[in-house]
Amino acid sequence: MTPDQNGPLAGRRIAVLMGGISPERPVSLVSGRAYADALKRLGAEVLEVDAGRDLAEMLARLKPEVAVNALHGAWGEDGCVQGVLETLDIPYSHSGVLASALAMDKAKAKAVLAAAGIRVPGGGLFNRHVAAADHVMAPPYVVKPNAQGSSVGVFLVFEGANRPPQELAAPSWTFGEEVMIEPYIAGKELSVAVMGDKALAVTDIVPTAGFYDFEAKYGEGGSQHVIPADIPDHVRERAMRTAEAAHAALGCRGLTRSDFRYDPVKDDLVLLEVNTQPGFTPTSLAPEQAAYCGIEFDRLVLWIVEDAGCPR
Repeated sequence: MTPDQNGPLAGRRIAVLMGGISPERPVSLVSGRAYADALKRLGAEVLEVDAGRDLAEMLARLKPEVAVNALHGAWGEDGCVQGVLETLDIPYSHSGVLASALAMDKAKAKAVLAAAGIRVPGGGLFNRHVAAADHVMAPPYVVKPNAQGSSVGVFLVFEGANRPPQELAAPSWTFGEEVMIEPYIAGKELSVAVMGDKALAVTDIVPTAGFYDFEAKYGEGGSQHVIPADIPDHVRERAMRTAEAAHAALGCRGLTRSDFRYDPVKDDLVLLEVNTQPGFTPTSLAPEQAAYCGIEFDRLVLWIVEDAGCPR
């Protein structure tokens, strides 16, 4: 695709960081290509960077004006790459070093959010072998890596389950020695994107089968997105204000997405986590919410570039 010479980013040299080394690499490649295509339509000279351990050397050689961070998961989303960009003094998108590290560490993020008065799930961190040996809490509960995204390595342990997931103790497990175990919260899966400091909308995510795992998030037809969510107005307002408060409490910048569970029987809204680099795949929630608010995809990408900065 040839850049639009009359586009608003004509002449701008922009790197899109994509791929990376985490288990979420395939998703990041799709997000990165979507960013790159939009940037070309906007007129930018796009440098598609498959980010590896030599990222600092590559960026020093390429000398981009701005870096759009389309990485997902550990290393690209947890403050490490952000630190590289800060060291090289390259303006970049999304959250900075501290906010990225906090949000990626589920245990630390929950502590910060709880201190800010935001309702988060109970539970805690457990050694994966202990968690595999016997139930550490009564089912139903959720097991997830403490520092992964995209529902990678997540298990739902149903009521009546004889034993925990044995994958936790397998030699092939690569998601850290500690896992977060939380009580399962019944109800709707809700999501709210925050752009700058303003919540966009509330989406109700309805998986086609099972729960909202990796396949439901990224597989074609894996889930239905109902926007605006079919929920009472007071719940919608609460979810949007809570997402804004969480974005601020963690010190986030740019675009984030907060994920919730809402139990309509108890009228209970619980914040599960804040994603500091929401996906930009065809099934991603943040671009859908922006479009619902009248912000088409290329305009959203333009805003992300214009919002970039260093330090963050």
